[in-house]
Amino acid sequence: MKCKALRFGKGFRVAFDARRAQAAEMVIAPGDSEGGPDNRHRGADQWLYVVAGTGLAIVEDRRKALKAGSLLVIERGERHEIRNTGRTLLKTLNFYHPPAFDADGELLSPGRS
Repeated sequence: MKCKALRFGKGFRVAFDARRAQAAEMVIAPGDSEGGPDNRHRGADQWLYVVAGTGLAIVEDRRKALKAGSLLVIERGERHEIRNTGRTLLKTLNFYHPPAFDADGELLSPGRS
């Protein structure tokens, strides 16, 4: 069993991973974004849950408004960007299957978990 209290400090931070999945927290300041037109996870699906704030997800050129309680699945290989469109921090809890990042938050190569 693993357990961790999440802080939701600014930026992206891997919480921990198990053999087949990984949890991470991401906080985006108002007006900022993460990802971009070439951002994709070739080897992992990303499940993004909005804990607080409002934003916009752009996935393969499709736009979806985000708010607290929203759950978004970004499938492996889909290009995506998450933008904070609100006045407060956009706080998200993300799960990757299989793990997509190393402990320092660097992207793993496809097929490596």
